Amino acid sequence: MELNFDIFKPKTPPLFGLDISSSSIKMVEVSDAGKGGTRLEYYIIEPLPKDAVVDGNITNLDAVVEAVQRAWSKKMRTRTKNVALALPSAAVITKKITVPAGLSEEELELQVETEANQYIPFALEEVNLDFQVIGPAPSGAEEVEVLIAASRKEKVEDRVAVAEAAGLKAIVMDVESYAVQTSFKMISKQFPNDGRDQNIALVDIGANVMNITVLRNDQAVYNREQAFGGSQLTQDIMRQYGMSQEEAESAKRSGGLPDNYESEVLKPFMENAALEIQRALQFFFTSTQYNTVEHILLTGGSAVLPGLDEVVTRHTEINTVVANPFLDMAISPRVQVKKLAADAPSLMIACGLAMRRFDP
Repeated sequence: MELNFDIFKPKTPPLFGLDISSSSIKMVEVSDAGKGGTRLEYYIIEPLPKDAVVDGNITNLDAVVEAVQRAWSKKMRTRTKNVALALPSAAVITKKITVPAGLSEEELELQVETEANQYIPFALEEVNLDFQVIGPAPSGAEEVEVLIAASRKEKVEDRVAVAEAAGLKAIVMDVESYAVQTSFKMISKQFPNDGRDQNIALVDIGANVMNITVLRNDQAVYNREQAFGGSQLTQDIMRQYGMSQEEAESAKRSGGLPDNYESEVLKPFMENAALEIQRALQFFFTSTQYNTVEHILLTGGSAVLPGLDEVVTRHTEINTVVANPFLDMAISPRVQVKKLAADAPSLMIACGLAMRRFDP
């Protein structure tokens, strides 16, 4: 069977990151700034029509293609056509296995196929499969740990079809959670001792789902999804002020809402968000060997709600910061720095995908 998932087999041509979320298309392109530094060249956030992407599945291909074309050809204005895309974490099955050290590539592929048969609830011809040797197994030098990743072919093909129909070439297919972890490496230096030997909770508040990943020394030790997101704030605004969804989304971003918005709508939403995060961390403590989290990193579109980090700190008594993976990057004059500060937390996946161009 062809092992062709390309999560772990990076390519080197110039590319940009393309994140297809439930509410928008996000594109990020970074370049080599020399001396080990990077530079943000462009980024675009292009809204998607309602229900064009539902639960990570592309349900309106034409609408998504149009948004990608509009963002790439009319707004991004880059000559780069190669893209790195990502699958939702829920669409990917991952499993660590242990195999004898010193296997040839063919022997390793055969071993991966054999192991995959046990863990994947589909016929292997129906999936895209990839693997990466992580390193020596804890059991000793005679074995190595290998990470397997697999997804249904149609999940991969849908995203590839969007890129191709928009005139782009998909050359890397990553996983959203891995892309976020790549961006996190740009942020970890902001924590004491670069975050080493600390539990750091990445809380991604998307439109409909909140994803919590706890990282320790660059490894995910816990992951949980909860049905909570920024669309609930949009619904609250619609109910309170009799607005359409488009009007509520626009008002949420640009302001201009009545004086009671902060006290009667925004504050209760942020309190609920903090309680959801607190609840997720309790699940982490009760289901793992760990009983502390040193830092919380807020990502996603709702992360920049004014004061949310303070509300979360108050509820959890844990240092909470808003993610900005571009903080130590050089910024192109084409990028509006003030706007970037507001958009940065929602660009974690796209930024992580864009960084794939620097893979060896």
